[in-house]
Amino acid sequence: MKILIIEDEAALAKSISDYLSEENYICEFAETFAMALEKVENYSYDCILLDLMLPDGSGMDILEMLKKQGKEEGLIIISAKDALDDKIKALQIGADDYLTKPFHLQELAARIFSIIRRKQFGNNNIIQQNELYIDLLAKTILINENPITLTKKEFDLLIYFIGNKNKVISKSTLAEHLSGDFADMLDNHDFIYAHIKNLKKKLSEGGCGNYLKTVYGTGYRWEA
Repeated sequence: MKILIIEDEAALAKSISDYLSEENYICEFAETFAMALEKVENYSYDCILLDLMLPDGSGMDILEMLKKQGKEEGLIIISAKDALDDKIKALQIGADDYLTKPFHLQELAARIFSIIRRKQFGNNNIIQQNELYIDLLAKTILINENPITLTKKEFDLLIYFIGNKNKVISKSTLAEHLSGDFADMLDNHDFIYAHIKNLKKKLSEGGCGNYLKTVYGTGYRWEA
């Protein structure tokens, strides 16, 4: 899962990133209004953390732009502004949550998880498709009631596919999802092929149906 942290306090942004990285999120940064605009216009995220007070503009303007463009990312305001009017305005425009600084990183992570769960998995902690059973909280997978073990990236890929079921996902989108900013510097997407090959092999050996389809010349699709 990929998170964009729009925050000009470098120490806070790093603290958030360090904590979320341990929770298996990929984090990207934008320190200014201009950098934030570039990020949200060119990339997609599972959740955006947005500070309202940026050195060269207002985070509220970014929020309004995202909603006008119909962006589907989860969005949490993280702000030192505790005014009720700001909270109401942000939520009315379309923010999913509002967290006042200072806050506990554990609470932030819980709110991020809750938003992603609601948007991608119908507010369920359990995903079940026939013989496949996934516990999102425990990060465990059962096939025909037997556990299988995936790497962090394989698990992330599986959840990403299921969260975007029946959609064709390009190799470049998968590279961006797994590698964030570094995807643009890669010469090829061989690492995507390797992760998907290993994921499909483990699912198949565990007795899972062939739900992950290759769409030749385009990418991959999880059929639900």
